[in-house]
Amino acid sequence: MVQISNPLDVVLGQRGHLFAWVPVCLALGVGIYFELKVEPGGGAYGAMAALAVVLTAAAMWLGERMRSLFLVALLVVAGTLVAGARAHMVADPVLGFRYYGPIEGRVTKVDRSASDKVRLTLDRVVLERMPEWRTPAKVRVTLHGKGSYITPEPGMVVITTGHLSPPNGPVEPDGFDFQRMAWFQGLGAVGYTRSPVLMLAPVDVGRAGLMIQGVRREISQGVQSMMSGDAGAFAAAIMTGDRSGMRREVLGQLRASNLAHLLAISGLHMGLLTAFVFGALRYGLALVPVINLRWPIKKIAAAMSLVAAAGYLALSGGNVATERAFIMVAVMLVAVLFNRRALTLRAVALAAIIVLLRRPEALIGPGFQMSFAATTALVAVFGALRHWDGSSVPRYLRPVLTVLISSFVAGAATAPIAAAHFNQIAHYGLLANMLTVPLMGIMVMPAAVVAAVLYPLGLAWVGLAVMRWGVLWILGVAEWVAGLDGALSHVVTPMAAVLPLIGIGMLWLILWQGRLRYAGIGVTLVGFILWAQTERPAVLISSSGGLVGVMGPEGRSFSKPRGDGFSARNWLENDGDGGLEQAVAFERAGFSGEKGARQFDLGGQTFLHLTGKGAPPRLAAACIAGRWVVTTAGYDGDGACVMIDAVSLKETGALAIYQDVDGLRVVASKARAGQRLWNAD
Repeated sequence: MVQISNPLDVVLGQRGHLFAWVPVCLALGVGIYFELKVEPGGGAYGAMAALAVVLTAAAMWLGERMRSLFLVALLVVAGTLVAGARAHMVADPVLGFRYYGPIEGRVTKVDRSASDKVRLTLDRVVLERMPEWRTPAKVRVTLHGKGSYITPEPGMVVITTGHLSPPNGPVEPDGFDFQRMAWFQGLGAVGYTRSPVLMLAPVDVGRAGLMIQGVRREISQGVQSMMSGDAGAFAAAIMTGDRSGMRREVLGQLRASNLAHLLAISGLHMGLLTAFVFGALRYGLALVPVINLRWPIKKIAAAMSLVAAAGYLALSGGNVATERAFIMVAVMLVAVLFNRRALTLRAVALAAIIVLLRRPEALIGPGFQMSFAATTALVAVFGALRHWDGSSVPRYLRPVLTVLISSFVAGAATAPIAAAHFNQIAHYGLLANMLTVPLMGIMVMPAAVVAAVLYPLGLAWVGLAVMRWGVLWILGVAEWVAGLDGALSHVVTPMAAVLPLIGIGMLWLILWQGRLRYAGIGVTLVGFILWAQTERPAVLISSSGGLVGVMGPEGRSFSKPRGDGFSARNWLENDGDGGLEQAVAFERAGFSGEKGARQFDLGGQTFLHLTGKGAPPRLAAACIAGRWVVTTAGYDGDGACVMIDAVSLKETGALAIYQDVDGLRVVASKARAGQRLWNAD
């Protein structure tokens, strides 16, 4: 007779390996919070807090067999509470209407929009005839005008005249929620200006408390003056986080070759920086017998590397990705200080716990998912290879093999996440990384450190001269790989359950001990099967009613060649048709009729899209049985049609229509998003 083990005994058998599951349980709670359709009230939070107390007491007083079960439940509840607390802590006013008028504020960030326009993030915002308690704490303004602009700098107080509106919700049900992202970034409004930007007050670093911003600006400008062109912009980006000089074409090449991660100050840069500082200090101090024989040079090197990492964090602007990378590196360096192994799953788990407790919203972003997926996979693989002596591989080939394994493992771990979020797969990414990542480690980052050390002496050009050759090689590889046939392919955005299933399956495979771990492969395969079965909507309608997209044999066709470009671009990307221009999709078969009155048939129903000044007078005659009418105008008349006008769309948000066996099914984006803090009207 086959004996079936008690599940609690199976969990007890994992003792010594359970800590790595702590961030997984916390993440589950955070994920539950973000999936809720209604924001929890005070009573719900009180009940969860009481439940947490009960679970804590139960874990402390009950036997060891039951303790793990209660701790899992406690961590899930704690994750939900932490996410809810964070969402309330970042609460700031959100603009409730479309505003046009003077916009005053202090520049905190200068970057570029998707259309390659200069974009300013402002705080200390002042809007005309708006009380302070209703004014957003931060706004983001894109500069579209061709007038005479000043050169905006962080810390400068500026004024312009422009348009602002509340952050928009998803462009389709279950799509990317910009409202939620803006809420956690503190952005209460976004907009644009076509007017000149004027300076009201110059940068006052002491008063504004932007000393580090001033240093960043000075370094970025200095680097780009000594290293011109795209190479200088790339160098400034990896040294200070300032991407404002990067051309859109170069960014596209880096993404198509899977080298965009080299541009972001993330785990790779922080790791390379601290590894170089650690190695240089350790081996440098070892050459001094007086120090080598009397002092713990390994710990001294770790402590100084931690200081260097903290300085790099501050210099880069302290964004979420860099903060996450610093936490991971700091945990590993502190492990060295306490005579622990630095690269372990425990260290990765501790870093994940700290990030989730500080910024739980990071969980739903690609940065958190990709960095921890890559790190976890690398630690697991190299941990499994720890006892392999490598004697079968010639010594001079071992570094190459290490880079090859690292690139393959990290690429395989992050590929599904990148494909799900960005809808594209770089097929030659491994080749591009093999040709560039080693150079980042042995030339670019060390040269950047040398340039920083020599900067006070006015000799930064020495390091930058060396760095330039490495950067030019990286950009050349990116251009070459991006130009190869079939370098990039596009994929459909998966349904919501896919990434969690893939993630849980892979974590189960890595973290669980014993034969049961291979069940994770089955869970992962289920995720990929569901991805393959993802159904895209037959019809998409923008929240303004200004654009309709219908799926045809060639792909999605649009009712207009221009207008609602953000929605059009996102719809195509989610369809797995990224890179296609809206005007090209407009030429596809699908619609008929004249401009301002486009129509198509679906499921025995006729859809009519009425836009422009001639739409309102035609609505009454158009609203007949068997017809769906979509319009940007408002309609308060009668008729037998299904009317989708500006008034109804304000209540529903963007719409998706599916063709099922039973007929047409309409899904509203606001209904799917629910009533949350970030989308409250």
